[in-house]
Amino acid sequence: MARGRGKRDTPEDEVDLIIAEWRDERPDVDAASIGVFGRVSRLLPLQRAAAAHLHREHGLSVAAFDVLASLRRSGSPFRKTVGELAASSLLTSSAVTLRLDNLERDGLVRRVRTGGDRRQVFAELTEDGLRRIDAIFDEHIALERRLLRQLDPTEQAELSRLLRKLSFSVRDEAPDDDLEREDDRRIR
Repeated sequence: MARGRGKRDTPEDEVDLIIAEWRDERPDVDAASIGVFGRVSRLLPLQRAAAAHLHREHGLSVAAFDVLASLRRSGSPFRKTVGELAASSLLTSSAVTLRLDNLERDGLVRRVRTGGDRRQVFAELTEDGLRRIDAIFDEHIALERRLLRQLDPTEQAELSRLLRKLSFSVRDEAPDDDLEREDDRRIR
């Protein structure tokens, strides 16, 4: 155990060390929040790397999977506007458009106009896109289950509930313009 602490249920990690170092150097500041945000910031790249590896095996990027999954879960005819895709993925419209351009080039989505308003354009799964997302989805969920294997179902539900609650307070503090800039950096 680091720094001579007693026995614990779970092993200490790098974040525990960071917190302990801040406690030693700045005992006047409670740095416990690093426990949450340090772990969240370390987990996301690891999860994304595991997902990216799986998606590459199916010829998709994580970004492509996200768009295809959003269209698939919308139900038949598997169609959404760029605005709807942006809202369901917390991306900017320009980020969604870039992803759609690539997916359309690969024959996985098509852009369609329906009804009387020809200005409204929908992205729609092609048959190949539907086959591709259905082929990978079960494997994607199996991967996520493996990543969560250290938590029992009750712990998973509690963690999900707590993260949902946390996401509301974090969103309240994050300026919208900074979120859009961060999104634009991620897709480059």
